[in-house]
Amino acid sequence: SKQSQHFSMKRKRTCSTLSTKPIKKSKPTSHPFHRFEAPNSIPRGQNALANLIDSKLIGLIGESVIAVWPDFKVDRFIKRAKRGVKNKALKVRSAAVAECLRRYLPDDLNESLDIIINSMGPKTNDDSVGLRAFFYMPHSFFIANAATEETFDKGMQANYELTQRYSAEFSIRSYYLQNPEKTLTYLRTWVTDDNYHIRRLVSEGIRPRLPWASWLKPLREDPAPILELLDLLKDDPELYVRRSVANNLGDIAKDHLELVLETCQRWLDSIEGDGLDNEQEKGRRWLIRHALRHPANKLKDQVAIKLRVDAK
Repeated sequence: SKQSQHFSMKRKRTCSTLSTKPIKKSKPTSHPFHRFEAPNSIPRGQNALANLIDSKLIGLIGESVIAVWPDFKVDRFIKRAKRGVKNKALKVRSAAVAECLRRYLPDDLNESLDIIINSMGPKTNDDSVGLRAFFYMPHSFFIANAATEETFDKGMQANYELTQRYSAEFSIRSYYLQNPEKTLTYLRTWVTDDNYHIRRLVSEGIRPRLPWASWLKPLREDPAPILELLDLLKDDPELYVRRSVANNLGDIAKDHLELVLETCQRWLDSIEGDGLDNEQEKGRRWLIRHALRHPANKLKDQVAIKLRVDAK
């Protein structure tokens, strides 16, 4: 992709092309992530989020990388990355740290992605980490910028691992744009994954109007591939996943309202035939009401209003 070409071309080489020491896996109990301090919710104040990506975090990321790849020039990385984040906004800081990782990791992007994957800490399957998950925001930029045809499978593995610790909803979009069909093949498999973060990524990663992210123009024009996946996730046992499905439908409705209305009507009409239990039925009815908030409340669309009433 153009983005990944820019990522590679901008980099100047200051380390050897091939690593001379094996990649190791980080010990979960001693991972630097555990020493990253961040609040549970977004604090008040200018640059509050941006200040999470600071010199201490850079040092901790450096520790996590050199622990699995001893050839890493950690001091050079830290020095350069600190300059890159000074007085910058959140995304600019994260991109700067990612660029510095690229500079000091191997030329071979597949090898670099392996190092990034192995440098990650333990999976976090609950919300107790709060904003400490931002430890991995630079990793997200690195993975996104590494999307090429040659790195596709390793990059998707990185997305799979990342979303169980932070979120890959931003980084996976580069892979969809690189190869839509191959990405959808992965997502069809992930629909039934045991980890609900993976299942949520199936929906959240291809939202056509995802906040904070560039819009996916091909899916805005033709959302059929999204709807195929959402249909498989609509009765997911996790509210976290169903909320993403509803928000995705809300995105689609802004460009294809009639299609979303037809979809919601079909899902409502099939409740009895699908043999849902009480909780599943409540979940699907909630999803439909949530998905149609904007057309009902903002556009005052009468069909949407009626559907929300019928779904109560």
